[in-house]
Amino acid sequence: MKYDFDSITPRRNTCSYKWDTPESTDVLPMWVADMDFPTAPAIISALMQRVAHGIFGYTKVPDDYYSAVTQWFASRHNFHIDPEWIIYTSGVVPALSAIIKAMSVPGDKIITQTPAYNCFFSSIRNNGCELLENRLTYHNGNYSIDFDDLERKASDPQAKIMLLCNPHNPSGRVWTPDELRKIGDISLKHGLFVISDEIHCELTFDSHIYTPYSSLGEKYLRNSATCVSPSKAFNIAGLQIANIIASDSDIRSRIDKAININEVCDVNPFGIVASIAAYNDSAEWLEELKAYLWNNYCHLRTELELHAPMLKVIPLQGTYLAWVDITALRIPSAIMADRLLEEEHLMINPGTMYGPGGEGFIRINLASPRALIADAASRIIRFTTSYMQSDTGK
Repeated sequence: MKYDFDSITPRRNTCSYKWDTPESTDVLPMWVADMDFPTAPAIISALMQRVAHGIFGYTKVPDDYYSAVTQWFASRHNFHIDPEWIIYTSGVVPALSAIIKAMSVPGDKIITQTPAYNCFFSSIRNNGCELLENRLTYHNGNYSIDFDDLERKASDPQAKIMLLCNPHNPSGRVWTPDELRKIGDISLKHGLFVISDEIHCELTFDSHIYTPYSSLGEKYLRNSATCVSPSKAFNIAGLQIANIIASDSDIRSRIDKAININEVCDVNPFGIVASIAAYNDSAEWLEELKAYLWNNYCHLRTELELHAPMLKVIPLQGTYLAWVDITALRIPSAIMADRLLEEEHLMINPGTMYGPGGEGFIRINLASPRALIADAASRIIRFTTSYMQSDTGK
């Protein structure tokens, strides 16, 4: 490989939320969804040039930024975005909250598919809205959408928004065009506005192809807002930049007003520079990263299949987050997470973070050098073996 993903870059004592949150220095953190790889060389070079200027005042977003975003999505995902549709903001979560504020009133109901990214729940709650769960169907290690249930939930007269995660976090599903059209048709039939969080869109594997929801046709485009960011794919979340894509001018005006009400209308110069370098000059790096992440997933899956077969790693279609079925252990996921931290000094996410549908699962971040993935697998296997032995001996 041209790029080095094997070297371990020390991250402790760098104000890393992921690494400096654990109090003990022997904890291996595999929780927060950022990567332990330096970002693409072109991004680092562009940032160094910007730093050398030495002045970091308020920033005007240049035309080059809009060109980079639109050309990337047109060439890579066949999604043709008019630059006027783009509203920049400081992150996808602030974007989601602002769109909910713009497109609902307190007391409205918002549908999302659970288990779901945990910030979905706070964005809904903080806007005074109510969650309607469209629980994903889990069968033989695979997730699918319960469209009959979605139809019932959408028919609730208080339901106003469909909050979609495409690709889906934490299940790792990459929704197909047919699945997305069914979601869109149900939403249109019942007057739901679709908000699509597509932050993991670049991270798809094993021949699965990401389809932008809004690219499926004019009727879906005009009744939706899509949130994207280079932050996950290029490990630049700390630079705080994201985009809302909304084609309807009235809807865009409402969202822009909410962005300003929430005071998340400004971005920093480094996010702009990094985004341009990511989209213009870092595609090759991204492809090698994806190959490395896929091999990390295969390593974890193989190790658990061989040495802890009662744990089932869910097939990974997208994201760099392994979703692991622990139901055979008969241990609540929060307790397993606590005990992994206490006994094996491994920090992972319990499935209950992602709503009721997450019980019986844990989430593991795969975006680390292979040696750390191997270490994490060993700690999980050691805990599982010890737990099974103690449980059998009761």
